[in-house]
Amino acid sequence: MSRRRFENVATNSVASPESQCELCERHVRFVSRHHLIPREEGGRHGPTVALCQPCHSTVHLLLTNRELAKKYFSVEALREAEELQKYLHWVRRSRIEHISNRRRRR
Repeated sequence: MSRRRFENVATNSVASPESQCELCERHVRFVSRHHLIPREEGGRHGPTVALCQPCHSTVHLLLTNRELAKKYFSVEALREAEELQKYLHWVRRSRIEHISNRRRRR
């Protein structure tokens, strides 16, 4: 399995220092594309948002693909998700750029 590179969503190239995570709204060096409706739930060609690696990993750690498809299909809904409030409060005050992959094994 190949490793995904974190890319600038707008240009599909390595991100510049001015990239902004659409969830935590921090300025970070790298962002990745997050499918608002997961590909497994039919969102392969649907809208995506730019998320920093810590936010992307945490979203998938705390929410299932079914929950993402049914309740959190917009970045505004993700920002309001009760499961993410403690994390968002912490990460907005943090300077962290990368955390180890925290996705749970299924």
